[in-house]
Amino acid sequence: MYEEFYGFNDTPFSRGLPVSALYRDIDRDEHVERLKYTAKNQLFAVLSGESGCGKTTVLRRFCDELANTEYIVIYISDSKLTPRHFYKAILEQLGYEAKYFRGEAKIQLHKVIELMKTVHNMRLVVIIDESHLLDRDMLEEIRFLLNLKMDSQSPTALILSGQTELRNKLRLHSHAAIRQRIDIQCHIGTLDLSQTTAYIKTHLVYAGCDRDIFSGAALDVIFKYSGGILRIINKVCVAALLFGAQNRKSIIDDHMVNLVIESELA
Repeated sequence: MYEEFYGFNDTPFSRGLPVSALYRDIDRDEHVERLKYTAKNQLFAVLSGESGCGKTTVLRRFCDELANTEYIVIYISDSKLTPRHFYKAILEQLGYEAKYFRGEAKIQLHKVIELMKTVHNMRLVVIIDESHLLDRDMLEEIRFLLNLKMDSQSPTALILSGQTELRNKLRLHSHAAIRQRIDIQCHIGTLDLSQTTAYIKTHLVYAGCDRDIFSGAALDVIFKYSGGILRIINKVCVAALLFGAQNRKSIIDDHMVNLVIESELA
């Protein structure tokens, strides 16, 4: 609806933006590079951040920039993940029928990984999303998975991605053993005002917009309300664009953004 009114070629604040169109800044570029280093050296990384701050966006960029001929990426997102289903999910995504018992499935996975490395020259990258929801048994199993050949090497690059609770959980004394195995830590923060402005303009440019639609004061209000959280920025912008299109407003000012926030988002 608003796309036609503002002359957009694409929807600017959707979740389905191509990787090439995603907003980039120095911090997020660094996180992507650190994850690529994790994959290359088969390390253990933790990616954390508040809900809506762009962890999935960083992971999308990371996966997109990996060479398909060198890496196989396994993505798992399961709030009730158990050790048995963990091995089952990896093996099934690799095209194997997993052994029923956890111990047998673990041995099977090690054999498959060794085959990938020695015969196909491929390295495995496992991403576990929503990792702040993992229970103690699953975290312990991850520690055991990383312990290969008397702790001299890891069978896979492993990335745990989750909300800030994950980082706090791993700081507990009871998880000292797994915390000590973490090689790379990345924490995604919120955007500041200049980054929020650049983020919005990047998305508008992607949509084919060659002019300013949000006034400077409107951008200030969006930043203050969202706290620099990408998901909330998207919601405010979409609601404001819908309101603007319905009321035939070519420029969205701070009054309009405040009205939308109070009536639809508060």
